[in-house]
Amino acid sequence: MNLSLMKRTFQEIRKNHIAYLLALPAVIYTFIFGYLTLPYILISFQKFNYKLGIWKSPFIGLDNFEFFFMSDRAWQVTFNTIRLNFLFIVVGTAAALLLAILFNELKGRRFSRIMQSTILFPHFLSWVIVSYVLYSFFASNYGLLNQTLDWLGLPQENWYSEPRYWVSILVSVNVWKEVGISLVIYLAAIAGIDNSLYEAATIDGANRRQQIRYITLPLLMPTVTILSLLALGKIMYGSFDMIYAIIKDNGLLYPTVDVIDTYVFRSLRTIGNPAQAMAVGLYQSIVGFILVFGVNLIVRKVSPDNSLF
Repeated sequence: MNLSLMKRTFQEIRKNHIAYLLALPAVIYTFIFGYLTLPYILISFQKFNYKLGIWKSPFIGLDNFEFFFMSDRAWQVTFNTIRLNFLFIVVGTAAALLLAILFNELKGRRFSRIMQSTILFPHFLSWVIVSYVLYSFFASNYGLLNQTLDWLGLPQENWYSEPRYWVSILVSVNVWKEVGISLVIYLAAIAGIDNSLYEAATIDGANRRQQIRYITLPLLMPTVTILSLLALGKIMYGSFDMIYAIIKDNGLLYPTVDVIDTYVFRSLRTIGNPAQAMAVGLYQSIVGFILVFGVNLIVRKVSPDNSLF
């Protein structure tokens, strides 16, 4: 049995060796950074000492977790992380679906390709560049938005000291930057829908709006579900590169945009204890796993065909 399985495995690798060769860098990366690093979870329960290493450092139980949970900002940064990521998922998914349907309905394919490329382009910009673009808009003295308000005779705002604006700003910027990659996925899913379904609907007298409602959207739901479940797995991970590049160490905005990752980074930078950072990372991973497993269980009960596993 085992010999037969090994034989089939080698035959499969020989037959599709180019595909496996292309996947090899990703497999190696995942193995090194996803599996070989698992033993380092131990340091979240230790008073880690670089000289002693992970096997000889003394165990201190849950003391490292107290660093986070007993702090006065723990629940605030947890709430900010979940709120921002939830809005990223909901608003980003809705925007990508809407754009995918609109582009699919466009008759001019050349114009559609140009617009798709334009929307996809921000995905390849670093958050550092995006932060400077934002600063050109929201700078207090010379920002484009304040200059426009001044030209209209309206009072100017000091945007970088008003935390109430930044949830909306960050959600909008995240959608602008990341919606392009989701758009490509949804357009590929739409391209895979059998055209005979639309032809049959047209014969039955369905207009385009009805075809979108009863054919396109239902057949896109499995893709939406899978992408949403994968995103939920990281709902406890704040977008550190985005938050830190845009907000930096601006304490005035912490009440609404400070997330777990930026909080831990500042603590690690000032305290220098990697065990405490690992403890918070383990907490994020456990909550993410529970959310993915729980939501997938609900989806499997409601619609088994759309579940991830």
